[in-house]
Amino acid sequence: MIAAASSGSTRTIIGIVGKPGGGKSTLSKFLVKGFDPLLVSVLPMDGFHLSNKVLKSLGRSERKGAPDTFDVKGFTNLLERIAHDHSNSIYYPIFDRSIEESIAAQGVVLPSTRVVIVEGNYLMHDQGGWEEVSPLLSQCWYAFLDEDVRISRLISRHIAFGKDPESAKEWAKGTDQRNAELIEAGVARCDFLVRT
Repeated sequence: MIAAASSGSTRTIIGIVGKPGGGKSTLSKFLVKGFDPLLVSVLPMDGFHLSNKVLKSLGRSERKGAPDTFDVKGFTNLLERIAHDHSNSIYYPIFDRSIEESIAAQGVVLPSTRVVIVEGNYLMHDQGGWEEVSPLLSQCWYAFLDEDVRISRLISRHIAFGKDPESAKEWAKGTDQRNAELIEAGVARCDFLVRT
């Protein structure tokens, strides 16, 4: 499908949704491998995390990654631009895990881009403004990974980015797990399930 869409005259937006640590980024990178980056690109939803300063002021720091810790309106506005504006370069923020913050205008969708793979947790979420996302997607695929493997990888990732092992385990089985349950509720709305 991606090969055909990359040579088409219109723009296709494919969503890759999945739980934290479920393989969304890995699947997205695999899907674009070998394609001309002028035609096919990946847009991670994580760039729309609210800043740590804003999360602290809202009292949401301990729930970072939950649906209401993102700028969902900014994200949907971006997708609308990508869907309808094929004449201009469209810049978007990228989340940098090493500093746990987003950096503005680090990514770009070019006028030549024909396929945009959007990866994120809440593409099929149906509350809090997220319900505006799915109509902007041509298709949505669910990245599925065995739960034990997913949680193990998630803990390892948290440790790699600075959490001590106990805190990493608590976050993965607490905040991340609550978010995972929300994400799982949207699986039935996806077009395909891909085992990662």
